[in-house]
Amino acid sequence: MAHIVAPSILSADFGNLQQDVEMVNNSDAQWFHIDIMDGVFVPNISFGFPVLKQIQKHATKPLDVHLMIVNPDQYIKKFKEHGAEVLTVHYEACAHLHRTIQAIKTEGMKAGVALNPHTNVKLLEDVIQDIDLVCLMSVNPGFGGQSFIENTYNKVKELKEIIKRKNSNALIEIDGGVNAVTAPKLLEAGADVLVAGSYVFGSDNPIETIAGLTSLQ
Repeated sequence: MAHIVAPSILSADFGNLQQDVEMVNNSDAQWFHIDIMDGVFVPNISFGFPVLKQIQKHATKPLDVHLMIVNPDQYIKKFKEHGAEVLTVHYEACAHLHRTIQAIKTEGMKAGVALNPHTNVKLLEDVIQDIDLVCLMSVNPGFGGQSFIENTYNKVKELKEIIKRKNSNALIEIDGGVNAVTAPKLLEAGADVLVAGSYVFGSDNPIETIAGLTSLQ
């Protein structure tokens, strides 16, 4: 399977949101990555359902929704209604992770689990066969534009080994610090999905930047 590129809407121009969504529609990117932050689980607030509804209205590609919030279970149905095809919750925010994963799947979405930089990938061994995607945070969650954490390459390799050993189909997604330098190394280590925010939306030609990421071998 060719890798997936998912531009992060957190780095888009919110004054011209429709324009940036249509740019992603017209690019080689396969998904939209949407970060939902509550100001409690992470020290920042991004956007809620009204903005997500506008993205849903204009987007023609799958919405990969990453919840950086406490108590994600209470919103699962609502994110399905707002177009999420992949719904990712944080391991650190779920007291009953397996139940949360099953609730996401019951709504017909793919279930993802995100890990903060300090969280060991071995903690997913018991649920890896139930997960469709693992999102490894390669920066501390909450803000775009941070420096990439180098240990991420080792975490990708270790997670890939667990996925193979457990006969899981989970994809490995990397969120944070993805650019022309880190992307090839991440793919070589075993990553399947690259989330790119400021690298895409801060470039002079986002369409070309996305094409560069999708064309990597």
